[in-house]
Amino acid sequence: MFITKELTDIEKAQLIDLMHESLRIRSHFEFFLWMQGKLQQFLPHEIMITAWGDFSMGVIYFNIVSPLPGVRTEKISSGDLNPLLKRLFNYWLSHTKAPFTLSAENGVFQDCDVLPAEVNSHLKNMKSALVHGIKDFRGRHDCLYILLNSTPTMPNTSRYMLESLLPYIDSALRQLEHLPVQHPADKDAIENMHEEENEALEQLSSREIEIMEWVRNGKTNQEIGMILDISSFTVKNHLQRIFKKLDVLNRAQAVSKFKQTPRAS
Repeated sequence: MFITKELTDIEKAQLIDLMHESLRIRSHFEFFLWMQGKLQQFLPHEIMITAWGDFSMGVIYFNIVSPLPGVRTEKISSGDLNPLLKRLFNYWLSHTKAPFTLSAENGVFQDCDVLPAEVNSHLKNMKSALVHGIKDFRGRHDCLYILLNSTPTMPNTSRYMLESLLPYIDSALRQLEHLPVQHPADKDAIENMHEEENEALEQLSSREIEIMEWVRNGKTNQEIGMILDISSFTVKNHLQRIFKKLDVLNRAQAVSKFKQTPRAS
């Protein structure tokens, strides 16, 4: 195993301490300090982008951790980053789900324009990236992790270290609440969110609304197909489009949002 063969005794002890520290993280600030502390010795980076959701449908959420000024999650629109995140996840998925590195003389984000200009400048200065992911077959919350540096290459040990430490990084993040920008809590934001949900429902076709009514009644894809005289595969395709329109990840979330809309009452 890489950790036991290549690390000194001191490095092994530091790595074990780092793993134990990850289990005690309870806030975004603590996570930031952990990432910028001992972790930098094993995984040096200037920006880390974490993304999760259903990449096949393009329903992706992300978080950014960086000491660089202005590079913050709330500064970046999902529409700017999601196409690149989806491409990187699909590449990882089709290449044995192994960590991989990217090196780009003109910058990893050379084909991706992000606002504001300060953030765009920092991202386009990133010359190398280390990428790994997690395929969640049970919960359908796949994850993608991108570590970025302004140096042209990543250390040779980076892929092994990310493979070893990713479970601890992922576990630490799963214990943290979403940022306000990801789940707005103020009244105006919630009202705007409800308006968007109603608009999304209005975009559903009559067939999709019909299918959602049966899903709400607990019918399976096969049962809905028999009722509507279509194949279960066609029902599944309809549901995938519905999930994307409603910006949800699964049937339960779709039903919950569908119930809250005036048309579904």
